[in-house]
Amino acid sequence: MSVRHTRPASPVVTAESLSEQVGSGGLVASDAVARYALGLGDDALILAQRLGEWIAHGPEIEEDIALGNIGLDLLGHARSLLTYAGSAWGKSEDDLAYFRDESEFRCLQLFEQPNGDFAATIARQLLASTYFVALYRALAGSQDPTLAAIAGKAVREVDYHLDHSVQWLLRLGLGTDESHRRMQRGLDAMWPFVDELFRPQPELDALAGIAVDPASLRGEFDATVPRLVTEAGLTVPKPFRARGGGRSGVHSEAFGPLLAQMQVLARAYPGATW
Repeated sequence: MSVRHTRPASPVVTAESLSEQVGSGGLVASDAVARYALGLGDDALILAQRLGEWIAHGPEIEEDIALGNIGLDLLGHARSLLTYAGSAWGKSEDDLAYFRDESEFRCLQLFEQPNGDFAATIARQLLASTYFVALYRALAGSQDPTLAAIAGKAVREVDYHLDHSVQWLLRLGLGTDESHRRMQRGLDAMWPFVDELFRPQPELDALAGIAVDPASLRGEFDATVPRLVTEAGLTVPKPFRARGGGRSGVHSEAFGPLLAQMQVLARAYPGATW
């Protein structure tokens, strides 16, 4: 049985269209909104980079395509969010992606965790997609029209990312003894990074009605993920909190090598186009 990744067409909200508005002077984020968009953009960018590492290494050809498509969706979200963030500081999406150092990135630590085996990647993707669905559904109601438009497009895509993860969770959890063991091990490895997704961010108090309070998303997550894990015959891991600190530029040891690989070409040939 193959797990297929398909989705309907989404409304057109692209980094290119945002760039045109920024270039014409018609779209500039405030500094506070830009910092918020930067964190969300970094989350999507870094997870997209991680998923790209699976290309030509998936357990089957169709899964190479599926994970690549999910990564491209996330890259699209990142491009739009980073373009909007950069409008506040006169920076492009490439400036922000390729020419910041490790401590300047604001991604949460779940998204930078190494792929591990395929089951660990599915565990990470299940947690990330559940979070993204709740986040973008709420952000689609933002009073900031640009954030609302980006979220409105993104939520259609992450709905399918979640479905893909759930299918694999069930397939691995209810499969062989070995697939069950690996799926449980993947969940146990990724679970410590869940808490950081929902930690309050005091700097967002000034963005009431614009930003989404992370703590407000916890209820939906807790009503979804434990149920899915149980349906897959697996055990919900015991609560354990990693140190976190991604929004303040504190990252795990795996982040540096990921960033070096992502940035090496742009830094070796600054200003190059192809």
